[in-house]
Order: sequence, then C-alpha cells, then structure tokens
Amino acid sequence: LHAQCSQRLRSPLMDLCHVPPTREKGWYLALMAPNVKGPNYAWLDPSRLYCHPQGLQDCVGDLLQPFQGDPIDMVAGIDAMGFILGAAAAAVLRKGFLAIRKAGHLCVQTLAQPYTDYSGREKVMEVRTDAISPGLRILLVDQWVETGGTMRAAIQLVERLGGVVAAPPSRPAGVAAICIEDSEGGRWIRERYKCAHCVPPSLQPRFDRHQ
Repeated sequence: LHAQCSQRLRSPLMDLCHVPPTREKGWYLALMAPNVKGPNYAWLDPSRLYCHPQGLQDCVGDLLQPFQGDPIDMVAGIDAMGFILGAAAAAVLRKGFLAIRKAGHLCVQTLAQPYTDYSGREKVMEVRTDAISPGLRILLVDQWVETGGTMRAAIQLVERLGGVVAAPPSRPAGVAAICIEDSEGGRWIRERYKCAHCVPPSLQPRFDRHQ
C-alpha cells in the first residue's frame, strides 16, 4: 500500500499512506476530523476517513461483517454521505444501489416521508417507487445515526413500499452506519433492526457524549 500511494495523496496534514501494524476494528476512526466551524455543523467529520484507501476498505468490511451470509437483495444509501458508504458496500456485495434522496431531486414518481434531522430541522425524504418490490431485502446505510430521525424515515419509506429492512427472528437485512449513538432514536433502531457500526464498546460512551 505504501509503495502504491500517490504523492498527491500526501500532505503534512493528511498522511493517507500510514497504516497501523495492527488494524483493530475501528482503528480508522482516528482519521476523522473534529468540527472547527461551530454548532451549526456536525460534531465530527468522517469524510477524511474516506480519503484513506485502507481506512475506507476496513470501514466497509466492518459494516458488512455482521451481515455475512444474510440474503441481501439491494443496498440503499441515505442522502448525502450515506451514498459513499452505501455505494462502496453495494460494490463489495455485488448488489445494486438505491439512492434515498432529500426531496426535490428526483424527476420520476416518488414516495415522500417527512422527518426531523439531528439538528432539529424539518425535512422531507423521498425514494423512487419503481425500485423496491414487496419482499425485497434492503441493507440501509448512512454515515451516522445521531437522533435516528433520518434513518427512521428511510426505514419507513422502504417498508411503505413493501421492502424488508429487518424482520425478526429471521432479520434478513438491516441498518449500517459508522456510529449509532445511544440516543432515544438510536435505541429504537437497535431494538428493532439488525445493526452494524464501527465504534468499539470502549469508545461508545465518548461518541455518545460527542467527545
């Protein structure tokens, strides 16, 4: 990996060639950058992680590990950062990818679902109606689950179209995100759906406190 890294991917601020000798689950979380722009932004920026070749690969691998052997028909990613992890997961699984969009971007027939995002803003999410047939098993992917409102809206869209996100006890697909916080909405999702995330248990309290 070191020999193949391009010089353009190196800078004093971002060494994208360094890989620790022992790659424990979540090692790549240290690549993420803290918020330096104030309360109108998310507390942490994972996009730096995606620039690291091995970090991105291991992140996607950890997200998919709990679903090994599960019958997944399609991966759906949530606008916008969920597109990155979702498309990467779909490529690894050799499955199709469905974009769940913020309202107003799709020029085809859609189903809409209002929701409140992590910042408390009221929004609307939509999905095309011709991609999900009844019984289709969907793995839903987003970058982060903080309050759970965005992911819950995506789940509602899939299920309203007859798709299956998870159906205990068989639980054929589910929800994946870098972090699922221990919020009321996060717990609601964990209790009802098979979930995968990348934060080790020892670090989860710090992520829940945004530290």
